[in-house]
Amino acid sequence: MPDFNRFLRNVLSDLRVELTEEFDRNFERKAFFDVPWAMPKMAIKRGSLLLRTGALRSSVQSRVDNNSIHYSSSLAYASIHNEGGVLTVTPPMKKFFWAMYYKTSGAITTKKDGTASKSKKNVALSVEASYWKALALMKVGSKLTIPKRQFIGWHESVNTSVRTVIDNNLAELMEDLKRDLEKLSTGFK
Repeated sequence: MPDFNRFLRNVLSDLRVELTEEFDRNFERKAFFDVPWAMPKMAIKRGSLLLRTGALRSSVQSRVDNNSIHYSSSLAYASIHNEGGVLTVTPPMKKFFWAMYYKTSGAITTKKDGTASKSKKNVALSVEASYWKALALMKVGSKLTIPKRQFIGWHESVNTSVRTVIDNNLAELMEDLKRDLEKLSTGFK
């Protein structure tokens, strides 16, 4: 007879693999399936939004527990990006913003006469440095709105994946049941 507990474990395991791949692809799409991520007001030219270092993408973990699948990240900023929200600027944040400003502005190359060259890289770094400086100049206690850039959660595509995984596992279960019934019927002849 078919083992329904094994069926459920297989569904959850297959679904965890399928959804983990889909959620990971959101970083490549720069969107939550078909919903593009909000761009920052001052676009940073280097790297991809939420994918500059790959730390957030690689921090996403999943596990099957009883009858459910759980997704989590060890990074403190994962949930604010996934759900959006408002942060209050703190002294450590200002320190980080200044450090990023100095890092990006220090990478700007200059000509022999000391003026910044007008290369594409310098223009991008100059825009990024301006972005960090604007953040660094915010007063402690100011509110900083982080737009929702969801990469994990419910979407119609998740429902489609669930249906497909269940249908495939049901087909396997039906084949197992059919084989078992054929074995039983040959025993009665």
